[in-house]
Amino acid sequence: MSFFKKIVFLLCMFLVAKGIAQTEETIVWRPNLRLNWSNFKDKAPINNRAAAITASGITYKYTTYFDKKKGNRFTYEVVALFYPNKSWYKPELCTAITLSHEQLHFDIAEIYARKMRLSLSKIKPSKHTRNQVKDIYTAINKELNAYQDLYDSETNYSRDIEKQLLWQTKVKKQLQLK
Repeated sequence: MSFFKKIVFLLCMFLVAKGIAQTEETIVWRPNLRLNWSNFKDKAPINNRAAAITASGITYKYTTYFDKKKGNRFTYEVVALFYPNKSWYKPELCTAITLSHEQLHFDIAEIYARKMRLSLSKIKPSKHTRNQVKDIYTAINKELNAYQDLYDSETNYSRDIEKQLLWQTKVKKQLQLK
């Protein structure tokens, strides 16, 4: 085996051993999907006062085609994801209300995935497409984070049951609007 092949082989083995070459486990948001505590696979940190943490967000991919004969095209996919191996809970502190609170964090990610899809649908492919997509993603993520913070603040992290129920209704309505 040549020196170059040995280096490539060792590098590949290192990446696999470190888990970099593996894909991260995710759950894609779907309308009737409900999280359960078995989806929260990370170990809860001892020094964190939270009862549970939902790791969720939006991701995207896109392609642009530039063809003088067939015309320009812009295709994209945006999804809301839940990350089981970054999400955790403390069973002794959690209830069904806590789980519904965490579900809403995932649902809110889908609301913002839809907002991003809507924004991307207005793009006309050009040499500026890459920057437009990046700017839209940055803005949507900023809005998403602010909305998640507002949700936690207004519900006092699910402790205010009345506000929690109001947010459940609010988010359900937002998800019904397509």
